[in-house]
Amino acid sequence: MEPNEEVNTVTVPTGFGRGAMMIAVGIICAALVIFLLHYVFGGRGPDPFEKDTREPLKKRVYDKKEKNKVLKQGFVANRVPENLDAVVIGSGVGGLGLAVLLAKVGKRVLVLEQHSRAGGCCHTFTEKGFEFDVGIHYIGELLDHKPFRCMLDQMTNGQLEWEPLENPFDHVVLGPPENRRRYPIYSGRTRFTDELKKCFPGEEKAIDEFMKLTKKTGNGVWFLALLKILPLPLAKFLVHTGLVRHLSFFFKMAPRSLTDVVNELTENKDLRAVFSYIFGTYGKIPKDASFAMHSLLITHYLNGAWYPKGGASEIAYHMIPIIEKAGGAVLVRAPVNRILFNDAKEACGVSVMKGQEEVHIHAPMIISDAGIFNTYQKLIPKDLQTMPAIQKQLSMLKHGEGGLSIFMGLNGTKEELGLKSDNYWIFPENNFDELVGNYMKKDREEAAKNVPLLFVASPSAKDPTWEARSPGKSTLSLVTFAKYEWFEEWKDGKVTNRGRDYMELKQAFIDTILEVVMDVFPKITRDKIEYIDAGTPITNTHYIGAPKGEIYGADHGISRFDPELNITVRAQTPLKNLYLTGQDVFLCGFAGALAGALTCGSAILNRNLHLDTIALAKRTKFINYKLKGE
Repeated sequence: MEPNEEVNTVTVPTGFGRGAMMIAVGIICAALVIFLLHYVFGGRGPDPFEKDTREPLKKRVYDKKEKNKVLKQGFVANRVPENLDAVVIGSGVGGLGLAVLLAKVGKRVLVLEQHSRAGGCCHTFTEKGFEFDVGIHYIGELLDHKPFRCMLDQMTNGQLEWEPLENPFDHVVLGPPENRRRYPIYSGRTRFTDELKKCFPGEEKAIDEFMKLTKKTGNGVWFLALLKILPLPLAKFLVHTGLVRHLSFFFKMAPRSLTDVVNELTENKDLRAVFSYIFGTYGKIPKDASFAMHSLLITHYLNGAWYPKGGASEIAYHMIPIIEKAGGAVLVRAPVNRILFNDAKEACGVSVMKGQEEVHIHAPMIISDAGIFNTYQKLIPKDLQTMPAIQKQLSMLKHGEGGLSIFMGLNGTKEELGLKSDNYWIFPENNFDELVGNYMKKDREEAAKNVPLLFVASPSAKDPTWEARSPGKSTLSLVTFAKYEWFEEWKDGKVTNRGRDYMELKQAFIDTILEVVMDVFPKITRDKIEYIDAGTPITNTHYIGAPKGEIYGADHGISRFDPELNITVRAQTPLKNLYLTGQDVFLCGFAGALAGALTCGSAILNRNLHLDTIALAKRTKFINYKLKGE
């Protein structure tokens, strides 16, 4: 264009341009809100909670042989139902829960469990007349009107009963034997803080601020569920624009470590420890733990803690009949060695090892509750393992820490042994980061002499049916961390006979832990111990299929709460017709695994099941109110 050439231009007033831009942004935001509301509240697929399936309580079954008819149905080909709608790999509560949700909308589901009994970490075992729970210690959010309780009532047809624990439900014990300080943890929206203030006069402001932050953060977990079930393009928009951290306080606090938050609140080291004590329920020391994760555990127990009447096996025992009623089955001793795919790389079945033979079972949908590492690294073909989308998910996660459990059978009632329906968290010091961090760096022999934390609970004292089933006896469950590498050399040995060195290492841990238990519980003496044994990380690998002996699935450190990870690791895998359920889809623990089942069910049924549980709770509360009015 020549310098003197005339150009027709239109000058747009600055205010008009900004106004138009604001209107455009407003229209986009309004459209986004409308779409979100439509997606979140839209019904679409069938609702598993549409019908109230609670039934009057039936007579409780104590006879183990009768219960085993439900829990220990061995795999044989002729027990596989025809015309399956889905196969679920693994009978942990994430797998069983998902199968129940599908069964309640008429789906025929086969659940396959590699162990000899169903339930995953909800199963029990018996030694020398003592029944032991392996993974259920206490559950929160079980008030009658809470969505979690209403959901569980529907998923067990109202047959699963819950017994509240003592209040205080937890005790934090800090310091060496000569200077132990004990701090009771109470449930109750105000009592939790009121009792802490009695223990720590002058720290009222820190305690109030901790609770304020905890509630505000924990209450935002719904956005995590939303990211998991929104259409991927929309979820990516929320994450990549940074909106997620503005819309959700949960994700705003997620990058902050527990240590950083509590250290800003107080200089009192014991109070810092009491704020942080429950980190063992998700497996990360405070400096590596997300405050968002920690807030969920604190708020989970604010209204109380409960234990299943009759023991943890009651959970699976009352879920399985619902699956069977819809034409499905739950079969044990059914190790799935691979997932089958057709030429279009769509999941179409599983292969089960029966002796030396493979039995192929076909279904249009395969759901894995075996964990993301087992699923992607062992069960799908090698050529599919190398897919970029699969490798991306694996690169974002790592294995959680291994766990070591000790099971004690005692002669004596709970009264005679000084046991109550509560839990103890015992630490020799109040600096958890240094204490546990140093322990995990030690060699195995040294580590066995310096166990840094111990969770102690008595399942028998929590269960009101115990005395009728096992009069004059009691049990203790003890849990701590242990590195898989300390025991790895014996992983290929026979489970019941891994050799002398292995037994000696186990015994070293037992001896150290036993000294702590007998000091804190003086009525427990060696002559009262009839049975004691330890389960190590390689025990976990054998019985619950944990690749590195982890008890909480994939690691729950700060990176687990990266929004990018949470829109990438979803129930729907990159492979058509293959889904994930359980802890690795959502979060760890009993509640986290069931949230994983809800998330997976939402993807399969094309509706928001998390929201359905809230609607269910509102309906249930109304029905209960009307019944009381009559």
